Amino acid sequence: MPQRTVIVVGGGLAGLMTTMKLAEAGHKVQLFSLVPVKRSHSVCAQGGINGAVNLRGEGDSPFLHFEDTITGGDFLNHQPPVMRMAERAPAMIYLLDRMGVPFNRTAEGLLSFRRFGGTLKHRTAYAGATTGQQLLYALDEQVRRHEASRTVQKFEGWTLLDVIKDSQGRCRGIVAQDLRTMKIESFAADAVCICSGGNGVIFGRTTNSIINTGEPVSIAYQAGAVYGNPEMVQIHPTAIPGEDKCRLMSESVRGEGGRVWVPRDPMDSRHPSSIPDADRWYVCEELDPVYGNLLSRDIVSFIIYCVCRMGRGVKGKQQVFLDIGHLHREKGMSRELINDKLGGVLEIYEKFMREDPIDNPMRIYPANHYTMGGLWVDYEKGADGAALDVESPRNQMTSIAGLYAAGEADYQYHGANRLGANALLSCLTGGELAALGIQAYLRDMEAGSEDVGSAALDEGKAKHESAYAALANPNGSENPYQLQADLAELMWNNCGIWRKQSDLLSAKDALNDLSSRAKNCAVIDAGAWSNQTIPYIRSVHHMIEMSKAIVGGAIIRNESRGAHFKMDTPERDDDRWLVTTKATWTDGEPQFNLDEKVEVNYIAPRARKYKVNQISIVKKLMGEDFLESDAAQSVADPVSGS
Repeated sequence: MPQRTVIVVGGGLAGLMTTMKLAEAGHKVQLFSLVPVKRSHSVCAQGGINGAVNLRGEGDSPFLHFEDTITGGDFLNHQPPVMRMAERAPAMIYLLDRMGVPFNRTAEGLLSFRRFGGTLKHRTAYAGATTGQQLLYALDEQVRRHEASRTVQKFEGWTLLDVIKDSQGRCRGIVAQDLRTMKIESFAADAVCICSGGNGVIFGRTTNSIINTGEPVSIAYQAGAVYGNPEMVQIHPTAIPGEDKCRLMSESVRGEGGRVWVPRDPMDSRHPSSIPDADRWYVCEELDPVYGNLLSRDIVSFIIYCVCRMGRGVKGKQQVFLDIGHLHREKGMSRELINDKLGGVLEIYEKFMREDPIDNPMRIYPANHYTMGGLWVDYEKGADGAALDVESPRNQMTSIAGLYAAGEADYQYHGANRLGANALLSCLTGGELAALGIQAYLRDMEAGSEDVGSAALDEGKAKHESAYAALANPNGSENPYQLQADLAELMWNNCGIWRKQSDLLSAKDALNDLSSRAKNCAVIDAGAWSNQTIPYIRSVHHMIEMSKAIVGGAIIRNESRGAHFKMDTPERDDDRWLVTTKATWTDGEPQFNLDEKVEVNYIAPRARKYKVNQISIVKKLMGEDFLESDAAQSVADPVSGS
């Protein structure tokens, strides 16, 4: 087969894995990244990567990992691709180990594993509290080998503007912009893979990097790709509230024994470390003694939200304590050992809060963290009807032929709620599967990128040069930064932890207003070099279009499942809603299709195995009749106090 050219958009773990596997197969890869690949958001992942290696002899297995993932996702994730992810996990961890990732080890020299939320097994391999950074650097070193041999070409500091399609609707390349020179170019390719991460900036209060606007996914969605389960947005329970954004306090803190609590008297004036256990409310442990602080993320986030909504937060504010001091004082763990396991996280807390997190319980509150929704991607089962056919070009392909997606940019693996430490794994296994799917697609290709006419490339380039010039409006009346802040406030308060139909409908109208306002933004910087204002305005436009899909999906999903808790319909409804929400961008608005039933070929849907769910939490904490009371009607969440 002749050498083909593939474009990969996004330089995080999914993008690097896709690039590495395609380069190993002999194909040429052009890798586009908004930032230097080592600054991709994957670098911020702290806690670890899941894999049922079972070195502790706990009876763990890939099937149990699969079962925990499906249960955690509230049965909204198709089961065949999740099974492959769980089965590939141990091999992926050993591959990373051979690449030189400095995983923590036991005294015997074996890989060390910790517990994470949603499981009772020690299944998470970790490199201190900087696992994402170590994995990213290891994969980048592998990609650099191919870069040196000219198989891979990096375009760092470039942003995606559009995908190019041929007359048959197949993806044949992209339009991109160099953010230094501001030059717009078209690039032909035989296939394109979107690996651009999440969209947390939409919600403002997020642990995501400020580059995580979701813009490439929104562009693909507006170009005709189906957007799957957009309403499924994960809130992480433990983050440091900040003026600009939030800082993640990894689940690894709870995995190593961190405890969530508030004083029984919210206004208790004693130093937190001196408050005795009798005067502390360990709310997660009280609600579920088995999982305790390692309940699923959506559950812990919801518990903290309810406690603070009741006015029981620390000093009556939107904050609770995350405490590891007892590990040092009572369990005899040395500071050196604690720092060996959690150093990266604790350093972040000390830097931003100016407090020693071992002597002082950390003050945290939930923040947007992850989108389970993303570009809809396909898969194909093998002849046995169960395992995936890894030779199929359908694997990880979007609804546009030749356009693939992997990582947080796709919707495939996490259903209604992602389990901690499954993100890095899904990026790697999804990227690997995308590379296999692309290779199969290229084998069957009759005509390559060399047949893409210059007219299509020139047309795409000219279209976006014109659009770029049109955004340079010095007389606009809207401040784009205020516009994004208004979007974030709207989405957090109306489509966040606790959703209500009337608030969602209000948000839908408000988004239309924001969309109109975004067309009249003032351009502060009209420079022709490293212009930051015009690309930012463009990002705001794309975030608003994504937000319409997120809110629209939440409006039509009349049930509660995983991260989507809707007080109007608080029960899960498998009879009607065990379906994928598929959004298609039509005339500037999302149109929804609910025909795709979730494939449950391994285990049938059942109630989640945790002792509590959102409904029981509300009833136990706030009263049996709270959901029907007037107090439940005011949902806006005040700005998190620190």
